[in-house]
Amino acid sequence: MKQFNLTPAAGKRLIALALANHPAIQTALWAGTIAIIAGTTNGYVAEEILKGIGQGDGFSRKRFFRGIVPAPWQNTTETGRLPDESEFPGDVIIASGFWQKRKTIFDVADGMKEGDVILKGANALDMARRQAAILIGHPQGGTTIAAMQAAVGRRVRLILPVGLEKRVPGDLMDLACRMNEPGSSGLRLFPVPGEVFTEIEAISLLTGAEAELVAAGGILGAEGSVRLAIWGSESQVEAAGELIESVALEQASHL
Repeated sequence: MKQFNLTPAAGKRLIALALANHPAIQTALWAGTIAIIAGTTNGYVAEEILKGIGQGDGFSRKRFFRGIVPAPWQNTTETGRLPDESEFPGDVIIASGFWQKRKTIFDVADGMKEGDVILKGANALDMARRQAAILIGHPQGGTTIAAMQAAVGRRVRLILPVGLEKRVPGDLMDLACRMNEPGSSGLRLFPVPGEVFTEIEAISLLTGAEAELVAAGGILGAEGSVRLAIWGSESQVEAAGELIESVALEQASHL
């Protein structure tokens, strides 16, 4: 067993590398539609998937989000929206192997079907129950509702890339009931059924090794980092170490 530290940015890159090799995504790339809904983690995912099909030119992770959770000194609205969203590039929609530039989930959700894939980031992770939830600022539920209509209504596969730094200790359904109760203020919370995909699943998919969260935190740029214990065969642990080393110097850049 060996231990490794991952910053949030390195974790996002790790998740992206793995999802670019996810069997369901590889199948849907050429035989269906993939909708990568804008978000900071999904920016890395879109980057890796587009690069894998030779269409990465013209894509930037900067401004690839709608709502964000910023530092208090950043100039955003109460729901985390930038005052000027003119540079928002749209979601990344890939149909039959081709990037449909400037389209969003709202343009394609109604036509998606079983075998297609939606990737939607999350804001809260319950590791014990393997569940995730999304903060909601839009009065009609925004992109989350569009994704859920396809996922529940037509069995479109919903994958939820989410970093381990977003873990919470409580039951997400109980938390949602309190946050969504009439008279409460602030953002709402929507627990969503889907395939939760963290750094742990990424390591397993790419190397076969097992990983477990054992500690968290840091300073000097390592704020929000997680420490993972990784075990498996000698070759699996070695591969996991090389993989983590390849993403270790990743730095966040979203604006």
